[in-house]
Amino acid sequence: MLVNDKHLTTIWYEEKIDKVKIIDQRLIPFELKIIELNTVDEVCYAIKEMQVRGAPLIGVTAAYGMYIASKENANIEFLENASKRINATRPTAVNLSWALSEVMNKIADLKVEQTSKKILEIANQIRQDDIDNCKKIGEYGYELIKKIYEIKNKPINILTHCNAGWLATVDWGTALAPVFFAHKKNIPLHVWVDETRPRNQGFSLTSWELINEKIPNSLIVDNVGGHLMQQNKIDICITGTDRTSSNGDVCNKIGTYLKALAAYDNNIPFYVSAPISSIDFKIENGVRDIPIEERDSKEVSHITGLDENNKLKTVKIVPEGSYCANFAFDVTPAKYITKLITEKGIIGANYKSISSLK
Repeated sequence: MLVNDKHLTTIWYEEKIDKVKIIDQRLIPFELKIIELNTVDEVCYAIKEMQVRGAPLIGVTAAYGMYIASKENANIEFLENASKRINATRPTAVNLSWALSEVMNKIADLKVEQTSKKILEIANQIRQDDIDNCKKIGEYGYELIKKIYEIKNKPINILTHCNAGWLATVDWGTALAPVFFAHKKNIPLHVWVDETRPRNQGFSLTSWELINEKIPNSLIVDNVGGHLMQQNKIDICITGTDRTSSNGDVCNKIGTYLKALAAYDNNIPFYVSAPISSIDFKIENGVRDIPIEERDSKEVSHITGLDENNKLKTVKIVPEGSYCANFAFDVTPAKYITKLITEKGIIGANYKSISSLK
C-alpha cells in the first residue's frame, strides 16, 4: 500500500545484505522508522512490544525469526528452543504458532547445512502467501461493498475496529482490503474509524493508512458506534480476527463484541475478514477456550502523543493508586457474525463452512 505515494510493506527480506527489516509501528503516525531484526531477542521484543502487530504479520515475523535463529545456530534443538521463545511472546493470535509449526514441520528431516536456506524459503513463501491471500480477501469483500452501492447509489459508510489494514499484515490488510479494493474501483466510501483504546490503533494506524490512500474517514471514540448505527449512518461493519474457532466464534481486539451486538440490534451486516491461517481448527468453542491476553496496565493508565513542542510525550491519565485491568481481546459469538471473508470466498461463521477450508 501507499506511504507518501510510494509502495511499502510491513516486513521484507533484503537479499543483498541478508537482513530482515520491519516498520516500527509504535511510532506511527508521528514517525516512519524502519529497523532491522538481527537476533531472536529482537524478534521476540518486536512481537511482544508491538513493533509488529496484527495476527498475520505476527506469523510472518515469527517465520523470519526462525531464519534469524538458524543463522546463529541451525541445530534442531536450538531451533526448537527459539520457536518456544517466539511462541511465548503473545498468546492470542493463532498465526504465531501456525507459522512456527510450518517452519518446524518442514525442516524436521533436513540436514543441518540445509536448514537455514530452507527456513528462508518458507518465510518468504509465507510472506508472499499473506500478500496474495489478503488481496483475494479484498476482491471478495469488494463484491459485498459493490452490491450495497448498487442498491443505495451513494457513498458507502463502513465501520471498522482496531487496525486490520496493511499494517496488520504484509500488504493490503484483512478488514481494510475490501475498502482499499473498492476505492481503487472508484466506489465512493467513507470509513468510521474507532479509536480502539487503550493503544489507539484506529486513531494512529487505520486513519494513517486511509489518509495515505486518500480515502475519506472520520475518527470516533469507541462508544460512538452504536449511536451511528441507530442513526442509519453505517451500512456495513468489517473487522479482522486474531483467532477464529472452528464453530465461527471470532476473537479480535477488545471492543469488537460490543460493535457486533450493536450491529445485530440494528440489522447492520457484520463481516469478519479471516485469513485461513487465523482459523484455529482445534478450538470448537471460542468464547470458552480462546486464551485472552492481558497486557501491561500502563497501556490503560498512560497515553502518548505530541506535546506543544511537537515532541512525543507519555502522560498519566488516571488517579494515583488506581489499578488498571487491560484485557486485549474479546470473543464475538458466531451468531452475531454475518459472514467470514476468506481467501477462498465468503462463508458462514459455522462449523460446516469452516471445516470445508481445511
